[in-house]
Amino acid sequence: MRYFIELSYNGKAYHGWQIQPNAISIQEVLEKGLSTLLKEPIATMGAGRTDAGVHATQLFAHFDTEALFDIKTLIYKLNSFLPEDIAIKSIFKVKANSHARFHATSRQYLYRIALEKNPFNKEQAFLLKPKLNIDKLKAATKILLDYKDFQCFSKSNTDVKTYHCNIMKAEWSLVENELHFIIKADRFLRNMVRAIVGTLINIGIGKIEVETLHDIIKSKNRSEAGFSVPAHALYLTKIEYPDSIKLKIE
Repeated sequence: MRYFIELSYNGKAYHGWQIQPNAISIQEVLEKGLSTLLKEPIATMGAGRTDAGVHATQLFAHFDTEALFDIKTLIYKLNSFLPEDIAIKSIFKVKANSHARFHATSRQYLYRIALEKNPFNKEQAFLLKPKLNIDKLKAATKILLDYKDFQCFSKSNTDVKTYHCNIMKAEWSLVENELHFIIKADRFLRNMVRAIVGTLINIGIGKIEVETLHDIIKSKNRSEAGFSVPAHALYLTKIEYPDSIKLKIE
C-alpha cells in the first residue's frame, strides 16, 4: 500500500528536508522512525525540498509498506518517537501511483519580516531595520505575476529542465508588528522565494526602482537579483493535491 504522511517541522536543527551524506535531515529522521515502528526499511518521497533552516507548517511525503497497522496508533507512536521539532499530523491511503511531489498542484510559502526588535520572534522572523515603502513593495510584487521564467531567482548550478513557474498568488500583509509575504505557485526553484524577497526588499528600501524588476527577471541572471534573505523566517505552509489521489479511508 502507498500512504501519504502529513507533517510539520521546525527546521532550525536540520540541513533541510532531503537526506544529506554528512548532515542531519528531516527525511532521515522520519524514515528512521517509520522503519523502526513498521519493522521494515521505509523510504519516503517528499513533496519538495526545503533548504537548511527552513520550516514547514505543512509538508507531505509518500511511502510504501506491506505492514498492516492502525493509522491513529502509528501517528501516536511516531509523535512519541520523533523529536519535539517534528510533528505528524495525518496519514492516509492513496492510489498506488499517487506521488507526493509530481501530483502536487500548488505549494505556498510564507516569509516573516519583523518591523521591530522582539526577543520572542528572533528565531521565527527576519528583523529588518531599514524602513520599507509598502506601496513600492506591493507594486513590484504585482510584476511577478506577469512572468513565467524565474531563472534570475534560482540558485546557480541547479539541475532543472525548466525555470518556468506559474505564480498564482503573491501578496504582502501587515500582521501586528510583522510584514508577511505569501507566495503560491505550481512549483518553486531552489532559493527562489528567498531571492524574490531579498529583491523586493531592495525595492522597498529604495535601493532599486520598481520598474527595474522587469529588467532583472528578463536578464535570467541571478547576479542581477537581490540578496537571499535568511532561511529561519521562511515557512512552507500549504501543499495542494487533487482529490483523485486518495483512496477511501477505512
